[in-house]
Amino acid sequence: MMHLNFSVEAGRRLKVLFIGAHSDDIEIGCGGTILRLAKEYPDCEFHWAVFNAIGIRETEARRGAQLFAGARLESPLLKTFQDGFMPYAGGDVKAAFESDLKHLSPDLIFTHNGDDAHQDHKLISQLTWNTFRDHFILEYEIPKYDGDLGRPSVFVPLDREVCEKKVSFLMDAFQSQQTKRWFQPDTFFSLMRLRGMECAAPSGYAEAFYCRKLLL
Repeated sequence: MMHLNFSVEAGRRLKVLFIGAHSDDIEIGCGGTILRLAKEYPDCEFHWAVFNAIGIRETEARRGAQLFAGARLESPLLKTFQDGFMPYAGGDVKAAFESDLKHLSPDLIFTHNGDDAHQDHKLISQLTWNTFRDHFILEYEIPKYDGDLGRPSVFVPLDREVCEKKVSFLMDAFQSQQTKRWFQPDTFFSLMRLRGMECAAPSGYAEAFYCRKLLL
C-alpha cells in the first residue's frame, strides 16, 4: 500500500488545526497521530480549539493540549458552549469559527466525523467544512455508547510506545471522565488495535480517519 507524507514550501512550517467539541475529543480521536506528527515534523505548528471547556474541563483541556502538543502548541482556543446544546447556539458557534479560526488557513485540519451521533460533534464537523472549503480535512472517531463507528478510509499506523503514551496522557489529563464506564484504557487500546488490524499496521495499532476530499 502506498504511503503519503506532508510537504510544505521551503521556509514554512506545517500548520495543523485540531478542533474538538469537548475537552477530551481531540486527544481521544487523534492523540496518537498528534504524537507521531510532533516526532516526524519537529517544526510543525499546532493550533487547538475546544468549544466546551468549562470549570474543571477547562483545566483538563489545557493539560491535555500541553501533554500532547508540547512546545508546538499555539495558545489554545477554549470556549464555554454548553455540552449537548451546541446546535441550539449554532449561530454563536459559527461566529467563533469565522472570527477565531478561519484566518489560520492551516495545511491540515482534524475534526469530528460528520456521521457522529453526538449532536455537538456533528455540528462542529459541519462548521469545519463550512468554514474551510479548500483545505485538507481528516475526521476522527470517538467511541461511545451510541455505537456509531463506521468504515474509515485513512489510517495512521502507530508504534505500541505511542499508543501507550496516548492512553497514559488521556488518563492523566482527564481524570473527571474516569467515572464513565467507557473511559478506560482498554477501550482506547481496543479501537487502535482494530484499526491497526484493518490497515495491516506493522505494530498492530493505528488511528483511523474519514476523508471526503483529497487532492493528489
